[in-house]
Amino acid sequence: MRKHILSVCTLFTLVMLLTSCGAQRKSSAGAGSSLGNDGPSAREWRNGLKGKWVLNSVDREDIPAAYTIKNIFDEAPVDCFIGSVWTLPGGNYQGSIAFNASGTLCADGAVRNMVWSVYDIPNDNLHPQFQFKKIYSGEKARNVTTGYRLDLSYSDGQSLVMRMPIPLDNGTGNLVFNFSRVQD
Repeated sequence: MRKHILSVCTLFTLVMLLTSCGAQRKSSAGAGSSLGNDGPSAREWRNGLKGKWVLNSVDREDIPAAYTIKNIFDEAPVDCFIGSVWTLPGGNYQGSIAFNASGTLCADGAVRNMVWSVYDIPNDNLHPQFQFKKIYSGEKARNVTTGYRLDLSYSDGQSLVMRMPIPLDNGTGNLVFNFSRVQD
């Protein structure tokens, strides 16, 4: 009996030692929390982003009204993205952006294929970022060197907020992308 108790105590001590020496992880708070240094991990963001999202609005944050933003993602003016549906499947992470806005510079009905992921460097004290590369017909993602990153700010499973930093003469502003989940 004494050997059995000693074995259990030794096993318990070994487990405690191994878990205490493991790498520190970000908080397991769900993607419904506002990000701080203890925000959701990249894996939690990836899982929370999967699905279809419609871009409801793009707001200017700390960007002067006189400052003109001609286009975003080397694609089209901001207004052309309003109403676009972003499909972000899991697995191979090959998604798309389907445009639904009409206008002189908008491509209503156009679909841009992309490869997406969540970028996060451990211990850098920065928020994870949504990153994507546009993939045109015949291209392979590994050969595309141009991509885009948006800071992941908030998600509660039904709404999503991402921020795109915009360098200004005196600091940085943000375009704030407000999405809602499309129910299948």
